[in-house]
Amino acid sequence: MVLSMKIESYSFGLIKIGGQEYKSDLTIYPGHVDDKWWRKEGHLLQMEDLTGVFPLKPDVLIVGQGLPGLMQVDQKVEEYCRGNGIRLLVVPTEKAVEEYNNSSGKKEKVVACLHLTC
Repeated sequence: MVLSMKIESYSFGLIKIGGQEYKSDLTIYPGHVDDKWWRKEGHLLQMEDLTGVFPLKPDVLIVGQGLPGLMQVDQKVEEYCRGNGIRLLVVPTEKAVEEYNNSSGKKEKVVACLHLTC
């Protein structure tokens, strides 16, 4: 069984999951939240930023690019996902929250990496 959590709310710089508020970028894994997630380059998601994600072999990786969608995903991340059967969804964080909640509770293993601000 895959454990998933619902995101209760999101606004610029603030997200609420399981009754707890977070004010920094985070990764939602099956069963827990890592609120210490940080990228080597603020607005570019690279392979080394996902060292905790890929060993879990998720079915889906949802990337929240920030409220206006400024964070980009390196081509190597896209290629890795494509080559390993991971469905990659890269959208502004508000849409990423919606997509994550829609996938919550399904049989797929979903990981979400969310940039909360720009």
